[in-house]
Amino acid sequence: MEPREIALPVAGGEGELAAIDFGGGSGGPEVLLVHGSGHNAAAWTDVAAELVPHCGRLVAVDLRGHGRTALDSTAADQYWRDLGDAVAALGWQRPVLVGHSLGGYAVTAATAAGLIEPAAVCTVDGLVLDDRATAARRHAGWRKPSAHEDLRELFRYGWRATADERDAHVEECVRRSPKDWLNSGARPGLLRELTARSFVPDGEHWVRRPLIEEIVTLNTANPADPVYPSVDVYDLLHCPFTVVLATRGFYAQRRAEVVALTEARPERTLIDIDSHHNVPTAHPAALAAIIKGLR
Repeated sequence: MEPREIALPVAGGEGELAAIDFGGGSGGPEVLLVHGSGHNAAAWTDVAAELVPHCGRLVAVDLRGHGRTALDSTAADQYWRDLGDAVAALGWQRPVLVGHSLGGYAVTAATAAGLIEPAAVCTVDGLVLDDRATAARRHAGWRKPSAHEDLRELFRYGWRATADERDAHVEECVRRSPKDWLNSGARPGLLRELTARSFVPDGEHWVRRPLIEEIVTLNTANPADPVYPSVDVYDLLHCPFTVVLATRGFYAQRRAEVVALTEARPERTLIDIDSHHNVPTAHPAALAAIIKGLR
């Protein structure tokens, strides 16, 4: 089966999540793949190519504010609560949930809130290690104009471009990827598809998603919420939980904390992978091999 675009409705008839249905090739588990901030469902294309023969069905979603999903976030928890609706729309009972970066917290939070009862959860260089007070102080930094300018400069979030400017940007991303700290090792065609999917039409222009406002919203959760992006969220997980830690990723300098987290419960597993942060694009075969072992 060739990958196909599907739409998964969210609660209340508000809209739907765009997704890529990669199909399946066996009686293995259903697997939901969730991308990180600034990425989209296309990030999983090469992982899916390795996984499809081993899955009952494999689907990757575009989170709110990302890719081809038209919905934006108006509250900090919507993007992960949507995952419960997506799994319900797919008719899945106990899927395997895999999330990279922001998607790692998304699958964790949806499970912690009881929205999904997965067979297993896997987070790929996507952890929350601070206590609530520390996390709240860190999140407050995303409201500063200087943080917004950094995002615009690094990733062009919110950029309005002509079609020619968009195409030139996509090719420039591919050209410089071998020396890019986040894109080295990615197959050029995959990077081209991933970057192009980040643009949506807006009249005669194209807009690079996510918008700055989306990033700010995602980082304004209420520290009093039962499920909050802080280390205590893992106390609410009771299923097999695998952490894939990139040796050159965002959490490499905090490995001792990750070891303590995973060793605290017998159903938790830590797997190191020699990679920078964007593991799904740089090392799809190695990541797929890990996911194949999740049940």
